[in-house]
Amino acid sequence: MEEIIEPYGQEQTEKSDDTIINIGYDPVMLTAVDVLSILGDKKRVILKARGNSIPNAVAVANIITEKMLHGNSKVQKIILDTEKAAGIGSMTSTIEIILNKI
Repeated sequence: MEEIIEPYGQEQTEKSDDTIINIGYDPVMLTAVDVLSILGDKKRVILKARGNSIPNAVAVANIITEKMLHGNSKVQKIILDTEKAAGIGSMTSTIEIILNKI
């Protein structure tokens, strides 16, 4: 059962209780508050971003772990990858940041 929550691209995976949040160009503090509200219910959140929105994902993770939930959350894992577009040879970087509530 995959559920997509519209406003900020959040979705819940079927194999676990993890919530995936696709980070875009929304204001960083607004996104961080949304992530904080989700971490109130869940123990783990996955932030995903592509291309030029990667700095926004890193900023959200830093705001959550260093400012809002300092000592009560941590970055479990960071996964970096690159996707190649078919036929045109351009590549796009991607990142997944897994945040855990302690």
